[in-house]
Formats: sequence, structure tokens, C-alpha cells
Amino acid sequence: MNNKLSVLTVSEITRYVKSLIHGDPRLRDLWVTGEISNFKHHRSGHMYFTVKDSSSSLRSVFFRRENMNCIFQPADGMEVILHGYLSVYEPGGQYQLYVQEMQPAGMGSLYVAFEQLKQKLETEGLFRAEHKQAIPRVPRKIGLITSPSGAALQDIITTIKKRFPHVHLLVVESLVQGAGAAADIVRGLDLLNKKDDIDLIILTRGGGSLEDLWPFNEEKVARAIYRSAKPVISAIGHETDFTIADFTADLRAHTPTEAAAAAVPVYSELLAEIDILQSRAALALRNRSQQEKQRLDHVVSERFFRRPLDRIKSEKNDLEKSETSLKREMVRFLQFKGIKLTALIDKLESYSPLKVMNRGYTFCRDQEGKIIRSIKDISVGQLLQLSLQDGRTDCRAENIEEGCIVDEG
Repeated sequence: MNNKLSVLTVSEITRYVKSLIHGDPRLRDLWVTGEISNFKHHRSGHMYFTVKDSSSSLRSVFFRRENMNCIFQPADGMEVILHGYLSVYEPGGQYQLYVQEMQPAGMGSLYVAFEQLKQKLETEGLFRAEHKQAIPRVPRKIGLITSPSGAALQDIITTIKKRFPHVHLLVVESLVQGAGAAADIVRGLDLLNKKDDIDLIILTRGGGSLEDLWPFNEEKVARAIYRSAKPVISAIGHETDFTIADFTADLRAHTPTEAAAAAVPVYSELLAEIDILQSRAALALRNRSQQEKQRLDHVVSERFFRRPLDRIKSEKNDLEKSETSLKREMVRFLQFKGIKLTALIDKLESYSPLKVMNRGYTFCRDQEGKIIRSIKDISVGQLLQLSLQDGRTDCRAENIEEGCIVDEG
């Protein structure tokens, strides 16, 4: 019996296994649950990870074109439900799950995305109180971003007209739910920020499900509110609804009606407040006027204003006394300085060599003008200069004798 041995290449075996997997319809449409581990979000946009349970693991890939629709960020340890198909990665000879859809297990993906973005923006500081702008007390013109057909618009218009009919409203129509709504809201915010006459912005819509309100939970809307140079009041949904826009806005109102009430005062109450302030200002002015009048009456009643010449005469006498005293002190000072000057002159004259020379003394210099102090500095025949009290003469040394002292007489 001739048995011919069949030898297959690795590639052939891999392709054969891949064909078996592709031929099983159950592996072409899978729902798999497990825990994510070894998660890596590649710079290409693809996501690579392993999904595992207590006893097994399955390599998985979530390509960029599919994961762009995932509204939350996967992470290690997260329990997820995956939808996709099983195939073989031929270069590695490994089977893996090609994910087409991912959602968290046990909670909605929208809720997870909401919590993840909220944590991210809170860490960045977008919700901090120091970044909140003050709401103007009496805005002149308010920009309103909402749906033109929604009840929120009518609620705000009605409330503002009732409270403060003199304020101007500029309505920017925008989608408030569905695809494109977030971009529309950002456009409205940027448009109103370019208008110099807008003092305040109200961003609003009525109630709805989490899916309906989702545009107000998108990051682009939060960042547009944060960078707004105009104060922003958010009034999204009902009182129990919270969105990322609410956390980022300068003021969160529970309802559109409450937003309108926060934006403008009641006109009659404002007039009453102005009347009170006017009364207080008038009273303060009267009190100040009375105080100044009392001060003026007190000053005018002083003796100087009743007999001004007496004050002038008294000041003149004081000035004359000061002048006399100053002259006396100047004479005394000059006399004292004169005595000191005379003493210094006498002392200077006592040290003067001319006074000694008047008594017949002289002093001797060599030809260079250097004073000769000892007989040892003179040599026979040396030319000398003799200085007397009334002049100078030149002479020559003819003889030198040491120790010879001429007696004064």
C-alpha cells in the first residue's frame, strides 16, 4: 500500500484554521463579556487589549474606524461587553477578536463617558470657583442659545418681559439634541462672544433623557463655555438633570425660568431700590451740609474773624521781637568767632620762621634749594644760599669746623 506523506507549510495551516473559523457563523457575530487587561491605545488610533475571565483570555483589537464611535475611554480592569467577530492574525498565527462595538457591563456607556469627562475636566480645573465670572446686575443685552421651537425659549422670553421689559434679547437658533447639536452650540457661543454689546449668555433647553441632553455633555461644548469672555448661565433640562455644561458655566439654573430670573432683576423692585438709595444719598448730603455749616460757624465765631487787626498786630510784635533777638545773637556769634581768629593768628605767627630770623638767625640751602641741617652736609668750596630776614645771598664754604657753636649776642 502506497501512503504518500502530506506536508503543509505554516501558512497553509494558518489559512486552513482561519477558513474553519470563518466558516462557523457563530464566530462571525459574537457578543463577548470580560475584563480588559494590557490595554494600549496606539498612536495610529487602534486599540489593542486582552479580554479575560477567571480562567481564559482572548486577544482583541478595536480598529480606529470602529472605536471612533465609542463615547467612553476603555481602561484596564473595566468590565465590558464586546460585539465583533473571531478571526486569525496570520503573521502571528493567533486567533483574536475583532471588536466592532464596546459598551460597559453593568452600566450605560453614556454614564461612563459622562463620569470620565467630568473627572478629566475637574482635574484640569474647568469647574473651579475662581474661574467663574460674575453675572451682571442689569445686563443691557442678553444672548440666548436654544432651539427656536422649544418651550424653554418661550419660558425665558415671558419671564424676562415680565421682570425687566427693557432688556434686549438676541436669540441664536441652535440644535439642542442629536448629531451636530454640539457643534451648533459651540458656534453659537463663539458668535455671541464676538459681539461687543452682549453682556450675558443663556444656554438652555427643556428636559429629556440622558441621550437627548448628551450634546451638553460633550467636551467641545464645555471648553467653549470655559473660554467664553461673556458670563454664561446654563439651564439644561429639569432640576434633577446635571450636565457637564452646568458644571462649567458661571451659574447653573435649575430651569429656564430660573435662568431668566437670575439674569435680570424685577423692574419695579429695582426702581424701589433706586428710590431708597436716592433717599439715603439725600439724607447723607443733608447731614454733611449741616456738619460743614457748623464747622464754618465755629470758625467764623473765633476772635480772629471778629477783630482781625488784633491778630495781625500781635503777629507783628512777635516778628519784631524775633528780629531783635536774631540781631543780638548774630553780634554775639561774630564776636566769638573774631576772638578765635585772633588767637589762631597769634599762634601762627609764633611758629613763623620770620619771627626767629628777626632776631639775627638765618638758614642755609644748597644750590638745589635743599635745606642744610648739619655741617656734615657741606663740603669745602660748595656754593651755598643764605636766607636772612630781609633777603638772600650766595656764598662759598671756605672752611669747615665741627662742634663750633656761635653764642647769641
